[in-house]
Amino acid sequence: MGSWPLRRWVVAAAVALLAAVVIGVPTGVVPSPFYTRMTPVLWWNYPAWIISSVLEGLLVASYVHMGPRPAVEEPVQARPQTARALGAGLLSAFAVGCPICNKLVVLAIGVSGALSFWAPLQPVLALASVGLLTYALIRRLRTAENCPVPA
Repeated sequence: MGSWPLRRWVVAAAVALLAAVVIGVPTGVVPSPFYTRMTPVLWWNYPAWIISSVLEGLLVASYVHMGPRPAVEEPVQARPQTARALGAGLLSAFAVGCPICNKLVVLAIGVSGALSFWAPLQPVLALASVGLLTYALIRRLRTAENCPVPA
């Protein structure tokens, strides 16, 4: 990442900010008039939200074209696999979201189930999300030279 051009860092910052808004506003981590959270934001929600957003920004920026390439190059063999990264971003939203505001969880196990089963599971989801995003970023950075982004 030390050799990244400015445009990659700009994309990383923009995507991290966008991810922070997309995760933070609907989950109530960021107070807004659009959504009122029914349970308080816990201390660990903030680091999980920020770290996930930054990792998503870095991962997306790793796919930004670096600049001119040699005249002779091999064709790119496969499209980038981003399903894990998207899943990890969604996991981040479930991890920091209000446990009783999640309609699917409340429908499946009720409000008391959401508070007694889902809420204690959320820190594990946050760790899994950060772990998946870290894994995806490390894997992408290791293979970036072998799998360049098409122009």
